[in-house]
Amino acid sequence: MWKNVLSIALLFFSISLFAQDLSYPEEFYDKAEYDIPMRDGVKLHTTVYTPKDQSKTYPFLMKRTPYSSRPYGEGQFPSSLGPNKFLMEDGYIFVYQDVRGRWSSEGDYDNMRPHIADKKTDQDIDESSDTYDTIDWLLGNIKNNNGKVGQWGISYPGYYTTAGAVDAHPALKASSPQAPIGDFYFDDFHHNGAYLLSYWIATSVFGYQTEPTTKSWYTNNIPNIGTQDQYQFFLDIGPLKNLDKYYKEDNFFWQELKTHPDYDEFWQKRGIIQHLNNVRPAMMTVGGWFDAEDLYGPLTTYKTIEKKNPNTYNTIVMGPWSHGDWARDRERQAVGNVYFGDHISDHFQKNIERPFFNHFLKDEPVGSGLAEAYMFDTGRNQWTSFGNWPPKESEKQTYFFNEKEELNTTSPTASEYTEFISDPNKPVPYSEDIKVVFTPRKFMTDDQRFAARRPDVLVFETEVLEEDVTLAGEIMANLFVSTTGTDADWVVKLVDVFPPDAKDPEEMQDHLRMSNYHMMVRSEVMRGRYRNSFEKPEAFKPNRVTEVNFPLQDVYHTFKRGHKIQIQVQSTWFPYIDRNPQTFVKNIFMAEEKDFQKQTHRVYHSKDYPSSVTVEVLK
Repeated sequence: MWKNVLSIALLFFSISLFAQDLSYPEEFYDKAEYDIPMRDGVKLHTTVYTPKDQSKTYPFLMKRTPYSSRPYGEGQFPSSLGPNKFLMEDGYIFVYQDVRGRWSSEGDYDNMRPHIADKKTDQDIDESSDTYDTIDWLLGNIKNNNGKVGQWGISYPGYYTTAGAVDAHPALKASSPQAPIGDFYFDDFHHNGAYLLSYWIATSVFGYQTEPTTKSWYTNNIPNIGTQDQYQFFLDIGPLKNLDKYYKEDNFFWQELKTHPDYDEFWQKRGIIQHLNNVRPAMMTVGGWFDAEDLYGPLTTYKTIEKKNPNTYNTIVMGPWSHGDWARDRERQAVGNVYFGDHISDHFQKNIERPFFNHFLKDEPVGSGLAEAYMFDTGRNQWTSFGNWPPKESEKQTYFFNEKEELNTTSPTASEYTEFISDPNKPVPYSEDIKVVFTPRKFMTDDQRFAARRPDVLVFETEVLEEDVTLAGEIMANLFVSTTGTDADWVVKLVDVFPPDAKDPEEMQDHLRMSNYHMMVRSEVMRGRYRNSFEKPEAFKPNRVTEVNFPLQDVYHTFKRGHKIQIQVQSTWFPYIDRNPQTFVKNIFMAEEKDFQKQTHRVYHSKDYPSSVTVEVLK
């Protein structure tokens, strides 16, 4: 079952992203495969698709990937080329490359290979140098190129796109990192120090060294968990260390995850965000508002480039998508039960992505220009162009938790708190629909009524809104908490409560109705031990009031008149994240069964300890 789930998920990141006429690439493109030498002698397998019409020159458009540049072999063509069908039909020299240590490329594989910020020697390599050397070879060896190169990629290939834009080859003119991993400690495998158990299965893909091959190496190493009930499997397995029987010593990444639970030098070296100082190509970062894997990456990549590279063309696009959904068009765009509009991905591909690459690589005009920030309001279901993100028109507003489960802009005056019992043996599920999945997608807009009605989930909400409220920008959770234990996770969810007369879209699940639907708009977790430092964890003092602040990532969402704004607070979110034992241990990956203890948590909403969320309201 895992094998099928993971194969389907990874297939999405292969070349064949679009349901196109299978004959198009073969009819209009020639294919050639090369093993391109890098500066240290390692050869990277690269497939080049060149337009058959050689009467003019073309720019390169390249994707570097750990997920395979297949199909391999003469006469084997993918169903489509490039980021979208429009660019394929416009004509480019499309380049796909297996990164070092993966599939048909030589070398050792390293997850988020550390970037060498200082001057490199002739033998020093990183993803920036491999991109540079590849471009240099292509320019000198592929005929009929116009001397310009673009790069794109989704998810992990998005990271390689970002890395390639740092200290870039002069010919690299345009890059589009899409859902890029910015840092494995804040994307994919961890969120604010909490381990994403949903990504455990991916360790079979990222954890084994291989020799050059055209065959999948991970399929025989995917664990067979023997059940369709993922929640029960991870609950029954107990502490994380009991998962060792599925991944042995030869899975180097599982060993690294266990050995480095904190944001130590190992993880710090693997982040690309801190190296975005010398970015020269035009950049268009793309992400989905409902991406359960990589939301930190696109937002932080854009903001960091904007801050550190004031002279670089830099834009961001955020739409109503889950992970990578903009790369395939659907007549109706929905995430889970929530419908956002028709042909939204097609609109992006044709009117945003296509003009970006054609302008910077083919010198085509873009009419009135490309927006600095092209953002989709997931409450009004419409696109908006902004000159800055977050918008300068947004103003900070604090919503305080108050007694009687109220959420309003008035600071509390009473000495109040709300408490709940958090039991790691009965963790709050992330969704009502938990089955074997690679990484959950639909839960990012799921109905949260099931959670709101649990005694271990706190709820604070506004009165029915008398006018629209649009949040556009960052959200910060500001909690004052205590626990009878010495560790705890804190999960905060921003929820849009629909009115009783809300109409059902056709995507609505049979057992639900949009009437009083509790749509999750944004959510995030903070592993409490990292409240002051991700590098140096600290235990909680039992029963002592402690401040825990953390960002929930940005939103652009209008809570409409007649709706309510709700905040939910909980301490388990399973099995999206692993269980915190609630007893401070040096390394949660090594926790024992006895460490997992039921504890009482309090969230304070008093004059001295006013828990709240701070948002940016668009005026």
